[in-house]
Amino acid sequence: MAEFDPVRDWSEPTVLLSYDVAGAARSLSVRVAQLIFGRPDAGPDAPSPYIARPGVVWIGQSVLLMPGPVARELAEKLRGLGATVTTARVTIARTELEAFRRRRQRRSVPVSMLADVGRSREVLPR
Repeated sequence: MAEFDPVRDWSEPTVLLSYDVAGAARSLSVRVAQLIFGRPDAGPDAPSPYIARPGVVWIGQSVLLMPGPVARELAEKLRGLGATVTTARVTIARTELEAFRRRRQRRSVPVSMLADVGRSREVLPR
């Protein structure tokens, strides 16, 4: 195993962004999902969804890791829509960041998921 080099192996400071939308605000949930994940019917001139922008990593439900300028822009837009947003500057080892990127590639968000945002779903017993 290669020796850990703290100068080479740590990424630039990044921002962890978490957002929340009230469960009853279905139309807001849809707008937030479209802003982050895009729209299936978006034309070629539509802005790139945040999830597809360079340096953005989807950590999990409502949590993203991204460069500072992108995080500030997204936080402003989400707050403008009425979402609650929390951000924190973090530094993460490149190898650990890559683990999140690989995990996301294995579980990419299907476009059809966007059509389901805001619909009630039947909960199946485990």
